[in-house]
Amino acid sequence: MTTAVPVEALKAQVLDVPTDAPEADGTLAWDSTTMILVHVRSGDTTGLGWTYGAPATAQVITEQLRDTVIGRPAFDVPAANEAMSRTVRNAGRPGLVAGAVSAVDIALWDLKARLLGLPLVDLLGAARREVPLYGSGGFTTYTDRQLAEQLEGWAEQGFHRFKLKIGESWGARERRDLERTERARQAVGEDADLYVDANGAYTRKQAVRVGRELVDLGVSWFEEPVSSDDLTGLAHVRSAVACDVAAGEYGYDLPYFARMAPAVDCLQADATRCGGITVWLRAAALAQAHGLQLSGHCAPHVHAHAAAAVPNLRHLEWFHDHVRIENLLFEGALSPDGGLVRPGHSGEPGLGLTVRTEAAERFRARSYGGS
Repeated sequence: MTTAVPVEALKAQVLDVPTDAPEADGTLAWDSTTMILVHVRSGDTTGLGWTYGAPATAQVITEQLRDTVIGRPAFDVPAANEAMSRTVRNAGRPGLVAGAVSAVDIALWDLKARLLGLPLVDLLGAARREVPLYGSGGFTTYTDRQLAEQLEGWAEQGFHRFKLKIGESWGARERRDLERTERARQAVGEDADLYVDANGAYTRKQAVRVGRELVDLGVSWFEEPVSSDDLTGLAHVRSAVACDVAAGEYGYDLPYFARMAPAVDCLQADATRCGGITVWLRAAALAQAHGLQLSGHCAPHVHAHAAAAVPNLRHLEWFHDHVRIENLLFEGALSPDGGLVRPGHSGEPGLGLTVRTEAAERFRARSYGGS
């Protein structure tokens, strides 16, 4: 196999998948989730990548990134990533543009591994063979019964880490937040790790006040207690409560993580936003340089192989919404066992996934680019 094999085609699809129930966190509500699915091809081999975000992301991919990627050596993924970042300089890289770069980067890594006939974890080099997970959902719209059933479902799969959403109505329902957390603790038992995510809904003093009560419920992870843009506030909450403070899912470039690292106990990064697997691995190294672990945010089938290559990984988010979508759309989806997944275990190349064509067509809103 020559390293000069070029990328020959790129296309993007917008897939809109309704949720299985109304969903909300502390600051947002939604009833569908949009995936931007990318295909890159070299010869008879196709790589897959995706991000979750606005449909306009697909136009960025085909109108701004396509010509930058096509014709480049398929093996030179970091070079393609750098070229894409330079291409979108004047488009404003953070936000959906970063999501576009990320989706293409992920597809290029999948393509390279498939061309070499290797699971992606083997191409990257494994630091571990098992990736720990935490069950994530617990939306503020759930009834007590829905929450209990979801937690019990994860427990039946062997999970012992669980996360729910708090900060309901921009922090206006503190007492209900704590009552729901207490019910979650009762459902998972005293020995399980219980996490909460406020999605930036609280003020600084609110977060400290709530955080101190969360400690009494055995909560060990307090995600985005205040806005992730408020680094001073994150550091303040971190110093005032015993829970580990985590943030970073809205990191769109490496300097963002460098600024955030001193303010958190665990850095989060999302490969579908931060610049793909290329930048996600660099964020892991940056976190390690600051004495921190890294946690993968959402999109578990994007992250699993890269997570297995990271020595300072804490865990990967097994997010209800994305797990459901990825199971619907892909053959070869990972199956948790004892709260772990084993990427590459099947021996299938790349991410080990094949698109279920009928399912993708059922949810397709639009396609962009060539074949």
